Amino acid sequence: MLPDLLQTTNLFQLLHRIDIDLADQQQKAGCPYCGSSLHYSNYLRKPRGGPELQEELSVRFSLCCSKEKCRRRTLPKSTIFMDRRVYFKVVILIVTTLNQKSPQEYSKNMLARMLGADRKTINRWLKYFRDIFPDSRTWKTIRGFVSPAVANCGLPGSLVEYYLEKIKSAENAIINCIKLLTTGPPAMKMMG
Repeated sequence: MLPDLLQTTNLFQLLHRIDIDLADQQQKAGCPYCGSSLHYSNYLRKPRGGPELQEELSVRFSLCCSKEKCRRRTLPKSTIFMDRRVYFKVVILIVTTLNQKSPQEYSKNMLARMLGADRKTINRWLKYFRDIFPDSRTWKTIRGFVSPAVANCGLPGSLVEYYLEKIKSAENAIINCIKLLTTGPPAMKMMG
């Protein structure tokens, strides 16, 4: 069920629409440094791990301040991209979940072959969710909005499982999970 999502363009199109909304909200808010208006200055990424997508779905939205003395770049939050990582955020979330929940069925070697990723890359993702993410400001902000059954030591798998139990469609569960991780607690309103 989860591995199949990585090959559906519909999921990536939905995440792209969410990113458009997030970028528009950031643009309307203005420059976080000086308050001036922001202009789009997007750039193309070449993310890995998903299906072949139209070029427009691989664009990282970016905004640039219009004030001459500021001109700072602002990156809106993204449900598609995870910081500077070259793999799609959903790929990282699903691959780490698969390895955590079924390590015999989805070994690091098998996942590496499936994605064309290096085992070291998958190990870094697992280490991030095991050692860094539970202490991050993002997780501390949203921790109280999910069930205590979501174990810090099982992230992100325990969070994904929580959403899969609450939402019938695996696609909608993953989208809601990513929205929570990207935008924080307001994404919880989408559940239901």
